[in-house]
Amino acid sequence: MESKIKSHYNSDNLTQNIKTALIKTGKNISKLSPKDLATIDQLHTGGAVATIELLKKANLFSGAKVLDAGCGIGGSSRLLAQQFDCRVMGIDLADKFINAANFLTRCTKLETLVSFKQGSILDLPFDKNKFDYILCQHVLMNIKDKLTAVKEFFRILKPGGKLILHEITKGNNGPLIFPVPWASSSDISFVEPWDFLSCILEKQGFKTLFHSDETPLACSWWEKIKAISQKQGPRVNALSPGIVFGKNAIFFGDNMYTNFKNNSICLVEAILKKSYDS
Repeated sequence: MESKIKSHYNSDNLTQNIKTALIKTGKNISKLSPKDLATIDQLHTGGAVATIELLKKANLFSGAKVLDAGCGIGGSSRLLAQQFDCRVMGIDLADKFINAANFLTRCTKLETLVSFKQGSILDLPFDKNKFDYILCQHVLMNIKDKLTAVKEFFRILKPGGKLILHEITKGNNGPLIFPVPWASSSDISFVEPWDFLSCILEKQGFKTLFHSDETPLACSWWEKIKAISQKQGPRVNALSPGIVFGKNAIFFGDNMYTNFKNNSICLVEAILKKSYDS
């Protein structure tokens, strides 16, 4: 299963294609800011603004050790470092994502605060009680064995540490329209209702501190993305989602808007705490 997921995300020549697109747009690749990369490294619903607002609710402290679980090409990892002065480790199953993440982090001069590993969330290569926070953003819908993922998150968090979730969950209606950013077809899509996820998390020992259904905002956000996509047309080689996802990206705006509007999927934000006596 993980090989299929890895194949979905592993775009050929990703780092070089990003570099070429940056140069074509006039960017100085030796002196980039995270904002320069927003169109390719903030591909989750709501973009960087949604991520920053959620992270503010978690009360991150300077110097905190954070795991960005399912980091992609490192956009949120770099935001954590730049905006909150955290020390961040990003991990992702796709090795080409990790290569691109390392390249872009060097370009933004954040490599002293941010590093990356290729690996699986189901078998995290970290010691027990290592991290103060874990950010899990648009990741669990690719993971069938959610119990193992939750157990791994619990294991590597310090007592009192926080799990920050920004996740796509299953709505009351279906089926999903594909392709979507996390899957070109249903065989690697494992969305579940929030109640199902919440039960797993709390049984493992997490306590919910904050929870919000952000589906209306998600629907509005994807409606805007749909309009932009229709206006611009296919942009596979431009500094856009197409450089990461290829031709499938032209369908994302329409399909994600429809899926949210039909309540096939929902967007949930949550912050959970590992008990001190764990």
